[in-house]
Amino acid sequence: MGDTRTGRTASRAPRRDPVPSADAPPDGTEPLLVSRFAVPPLPPTFVRRARLLERLTAGAAGPLTLVTGPAGAGKTLCVADWARHGPAPRARAWLTVEQGCTSPGPFWAHAFGAMRHHGVSLPPGAGRPGRAPAAVDDTALARLAAHLESRAEPVLLVLDGFDRVTAPEVAAQVEFVLRHAGQGLRLVLVCRARPLLALHRWRVAGEVTEVRAADLAFGPRETAALLVRHGLRPSAEQARRLADRTEGWAAGIRLYALAAARGDDPATGRADLDAEHGTVADFLLGEVLAAQPPAARDLLLRASVLEQVEPDLADALTGREDAEGLLAELERANAFVRAVGPSRYRVHPLFARALRARLRSRCPGLERELRCAAARRLRATGRLADALPHAAAAGEWASAAELFVGSLAVGRLLTDVGRQGLDADLAGLPDDVPGAAAHLLHAARGLARYDVAAGVVQLRRAEEELRRRPQDRVEARLSLALLRVLASRLLGSADRAEAAFLEAGRLGRLVPAAEREPHPELSALLLANLGAARLWAGRLGSAREALTAAVALPDAPETAAPRHEALGRIALIDFLSGWYLRAEDSARSAVLVAERAGLPVARCDGVAHLVLAGVAVERDALGAARTALRRAASSAGYGNDPLVTSGVATMRARALLAEGDTRACLRALAEADDRSPAGVRSPWVGARVALAEATAHLADQEPAAALRALDAVSADSTERAVVAARARLAQGDHPSALDLLAAHPVAPGEGPALVVRAVLARAEIAERLGETRTARHLALRALDIAGPERLRRPFLECGPWLGRVLRGHAGPDGAGLPGAGAAGRPDPAGADAGARAVVVEPLSGRERDVLRQVAQLKSTEEVAEDLFLSVNTVKSHLKSIFRKLGATRRGEAVRRARELDLI
Repeated sequence: MGDTRTGRTASRAPRRDPVPSADAPPDGTEPLLVSRFAVPPLPPTFVRRARLLERLTAGAAGPLTLVTGPAGAGKTLCVADWARHGPAPRARAWLTVEQGCTSPGPFWAHAFGAMRHHGVSLPPGAGRPGRAPAAVDDTALARLAAHLESRAEPVLLVLDGFDRVTAPEVAAQVEFVLRHAGQGLRLVLVCRARPLLALHRWRVAGEVTEVRAADLAFGPRETAALLVRHGLRPSAEQARRLADRTEGWAAGIRLYALAAARGDDPATGRADLDAEHGTVADFLLGEVLAAQPPAARDLLLRASVLEQVEPDLADALTGREDAEGLLAELERANAFVRAVGPSRYRVHPLFARALRARLRSRCPGLERELRCAAARRLRATGRLADALPHAAAAGEWASAAELFVGSLAVGRLLTDVGRQGLDADLAGLPDDVPGAAAHLLHAARGLARYDVAAGVVQLRRAEEELRRRPQDRVEARLSLALLRVLASRLLGSADRAEAAFLEAGRLGRLVPAAEREPHPELSALLLANLGAARLWAGRLGSAREALTAAVALPDAPETAAPRHEALGRIALIDFLSGWYLRAEDSARSAVLVAERAGLPVARCDGVAHLVLAGVAVERDALGAARTALRRAASSAGYGNDPLVTSGVATMRARALLAEGDTRACLRALAEADDRSPAGVRSPWVGARVALAEATAHLADQEPAAALRALDAVSADSTERAVVAARARLAQGDHPSALDLLAAHPVAPGEGPALVVRAVLARAEIAERLGETRTARHLALRALDIAGPERLRRPFLECGPWLGRVLRGHAGPDGAGLPGAGAAGRPDPAGADAGARAVVVEPLSGRERDVLRQVAQLKSTEEVAEDLFLSVNTVKSHLKSIFRKLGATRRGEAVRRARELDLI
């Protein structure tokens, strides 16, 4: 008859000869091992995880809960915590199953003994273990099931290590009792591997709750809590990195904590965790590898050289044909192997590292043979980029270089986030490897580090090799053209960049589309570097065209770096043209692209932060300007790219001038250099330095020095005309000032920032001529234009005349007219002092932490989780932050904090 509770057939337990009862044990019975009945004690460092307790409690509402995970995942302690302190059924029993449980008699006698030990009443006739395998008849099991079903409350039975049961009879009997006990039994099985139960039936019926390895994995917050229990004080970032490295493996985190606690600082523990022969390796090799059959051990050791294990490739390395089944079984056994796609598996990185160490120690030279075999196999199947790391690791450098260049992967060296992958594979490339491909790789690695001289030498050698071997594949010539565009940009030669770009386009059309399509970074790099070269040469229009085309390419990890650089340079073009709002939008987009791709500040070129600093200076947000300048100076471009280096010097000078320190401003400008490594000057970089120098001299009331500085600026420049007109005014030469402005009107396309300064210059002339009404009209027009852009510096540089003209009128941001003292020096009672007066009292350290999280657009709940605070505490901090900054919204608070250099 069918069982109405589960829909499964209520089969009778297999009939066996009866085992002697516990009340009348036979001669020679062994004593019950009471230690197997003990609920494991919780160590002082145990971390209770509410989410798992809730999962187990939900499972106790049904008949079966299955907790599976690899060795050291924390399965047993988690269930022990719930059984001791959680809302588990009051009547409970615990049995730790021993290895090699092959007969029903001892199993059931210990199960009965566990229930008795924990005070659970049983029907008479329960057996005890004997020396020889014994059986249990179906009457005893039926009596047990009936007894449990008759109870008023259920009994919780935890069988820890149930996957050690290798006797199908025992598994069948356990299911028999569980089916017929009804609501009287709640069974929790704790296993490393899948037990011998018909789990598919319980799953179909919805009567099993499963807690798997992914559920047991520690998240960053739980990792931090475990480290704290060991006496450590990790930051949220440290905890996140450790959780990522261990993939939440509890034993790995604990071993790290123990090692760190023993050392002088956490770095010691980190080295021990990563050591190939440390405690983690000992645990994994002893607990996991040793437990596998010989074929699986051989497979794991040989496949440890692979990032991802594919059955066909694993068969090629082992010389067998059973990798598919072995890998599937290793995954089912939670042996630190998991499927990551159809017929693709991944070994836990810590386990793989320990396996490689064992392979090297037990079989010297075998790793090289395996990597050579993997490279040959992957190359034969057309996967050249995947073959490269194996060829490089095996020391087959000529082959590795050919593979790399032949697969058009040179661009990946320039775009790989952090370059820890491909670049690390090629770090050992010797200098004497023959062939154009090797020279191209040396060139790419040099140019990626801004070592232009070394890169150019290698490019010449590659070109000579290709000239001698015209039969070389077109991929090598395309790679050469790509690197020539980059080298030309770094050398400041726009013409050479143009020629190399055209050559790359011609060669690219010769490469089959199927080979080009997987490499979107090639087009992105070509366009971004061409645009940068044109920008250095002052060809702003054509530079924008190339850079815009680079940004329009598909958003992919491979294109993130060139798209970031292109957006930053578009922002710079807008800044130079006086369109500050547009410049700010593009710069922030560039920063966002980098953040989403995981590009650290040290890998960015710094142009975006340079623009943000310039916009902040023009808005007199000097705190924000200093923060952006620090980030630009921490970038890869600073000290290497003359555009960034001179730009930082110029913007720093502008900030110093805004603070009233003209001497320091001029010293900073002396550090600016408008020359590339090849000595090629940029027509506009030198002009920006000269304009800043002239403005500083004007602030020092030295108009003659200002005019001398302007000799380095093109006479056609509107900005030059405005600064020169102000200098002539300072000399009392009103007609010359008027002539300058009339001869150089603001050109179409020039932005509001340039218009505002030109209009203010006209207003100053009118005020000097006594035309107060005209001066006021022009000044109000300048305020209207400046308002949307939130410009303040042009007004602060005007001097006291502007206050006389506009006394009583609102300033550009509606907060009152920006005050100014002497020309170019902010009045202490003006805008800068007013902005700082917004802070009622200093923000606490925790409030700054909350504000930094809010600046990353995180929700209140996410902030609470990352900082280990309650949601209500975060809300209280936000209220305090709003009060102190005079803000009503999150965005407003973040903006003001950045302006004040608080975050």
